[in-house]
Amino acid sequence: MKDGVNGVALGVFVFFFLAVTVLGFLASRWRKADNEHSLDEWGLGGRSFGTWITWFLLGGDLYTAYTFVAVPAAIYAAGAAGFFAVPYTILVYPLIFTFLPRLWSVSHRHGYVTTSDFVRGRFGSKGLSLAVAVTGILATMPYIALQLVGIQAVLDVMGVGGGEDTNWFVKDLPLLIAFGVLAAYTYSSGLRAPAMIAFVKDTLIYIVITVAIIYIPVKLGGFDEIFAKAGEKYTAAGAGGLVPAPAGQWTYATLALGSALALFMYPHSITATLSSRSRDVIRRNTTILPLYSLMLGLLALLGFMAVAAGVKVKNGQLAIPQLFENMFPDWFAGVAFAAIGIGALVPAAIMSIAAANLFTRNIYKDFIKPDATPEQETKVSKLVSLLVKVGALVFVLTMDKTVAINFQLLGGIWILQTFPALVGGLFTRWFHRWALLAGWAAGMLYGTVAAYGVASPTQKHFGGSAEEIPGIGEIGYLGLTAFVLNVLVTVVLTFVLRAVKAPDGIDETRPEDYTADAGDPGVEVELPPATAGSAH
Repeated sequence: MKDGVNGVALGVFVFFFLAVTVLGFLASRWRKADNEHSLDEWGLGGRSFGTWITWFLLGGDLYTAYTFVAVPAAIYAAGAAGFFAVPYTILVYPLIFTFLPRLWSVSHRHGYVTTSDFVRGRFGSKGLSLAVAVTGILATMPYIALQLVGIQAVLDVMGVGGGEDTNWFVKDLPLLIAFGVLAAYTYSSGLRAPAMIAFVKDTLIYIVITVAIIYIPVKLGGFDEIFAKAGEKYTAAGAGGLVPAPAGQWTYATLALGSALALFMYPHSITATLSSRSRDVIRRNTTILPLYSLMLGLLALLGFMAVAAGVKVKNGQLAIPQLFENMFPDWFAGVAFAAIGIGALVPAAIMSIAAANLFTRNIYKDFIKPDATPEQETKVSKLVSLLVKVGALVFVLTMDKTVAINFQLLGGIWILQTFPALVGGLFTRWFHRWALLAGWAAGMLYGTVAAYGVASPTQKHFGGSAEEIPGIGEIGYLGLTAFVLNVLVTVVLTFVLRAVKAPDGIDETRPEDYTADAGDPGVEVELPPATAGSAH
């Protein structure tokens, strides 16, 4: 590990950071609308993005700084078990091909900005809509925090801010500056800012991964040497070598499947999706987004390289930044650090916008001010996006990084419980709204209580997301177990409620809404009375 501040790397990092800051503010003039005071414009970029902009935006949204740092860090620490992120991103694209175009179509026709808007309109239930909105906000907060953790990891390796004994303000000042800039251009430009910055972010990441996968193995003696050293370490540590240990294979499989089901339940994934200008843009993106899975597979190999390079860090999140610091020339290490840092800014911006939209449309408008104008909605959403980022910053500065990671895992368990209402609702109205709410509550309660009981070497509670599956006896992903319970409760109660003829909510959608495209006759936004004035 190098001592002091790496001036060259820091200079390159600052250059790229300033460049994307300028782009973030200029984005407010990009495709500027006649009426920018609406959530359609500020929160969804005017629903105007084409295939490539959407591809970069979704890629920047889903493949974050945390991905860049945490996936190879998991492999560095635990071996091949960390590769679960690769198969789950492969599973997810055929899955979303079946339902995202339907969600885009119905949202376009009715002016829905959030998944909770759709749930309310489909099932006629503000209570169910509120449950989905609150879950989305809770699951997003620690996710934003982890983007800031990614920036902090890079700053630590560059030697910025001093050591652990440094005054807290001086130590965290660079992170506070990055946060302030992020907050400012997100407030000013809305979704257009991360859409524009995503071009720079993804280009840098592809360059860094391409160079790393060629340059570092050459310096380490080739992949044979890398795999041999990694295999020796994992075998000695009892981690199963270069393949997951038999005892961990259920965990590996259930975590991959559960993560695939959960990924597009997150509000930021849907926000990027609804910003597209047509149904076909979504369908094309599900076919080309797997290019990012290829990148992720190569990225994961960096964990093996860190082992072979003899990287030693107390915090596993620093393993890959430290690998870059040790192996690359200073100037290219700066490029790599910029890729990670900018990789945090894009998703953090989208996540804060998505959480703010949920609060504004499904809490503020539904329960506090039903007659809010589009201008008032936009103003509230801007302010809430700032508060969300402040909350994430406080989380990072006051809590241990391991806690942030585990709460993000808990967020994955929570967000998966919205799957029956959202995806189920896109294909059938058979589920009863009260049954969906009861199933959601059962899944949330079981998942949270079970996760509370999981201990780790550093934590007594919330120490992980895997526990024994009831009735099977194998260790599996808690989120998937909670999801199965959710579905069982929903199905059983739906039969009961249908049998007793419990009152159903009003469905404001029609079958043709789910296959409509932007250019189809009669597919302009139709605002129901409950949302009139909230979009244009």
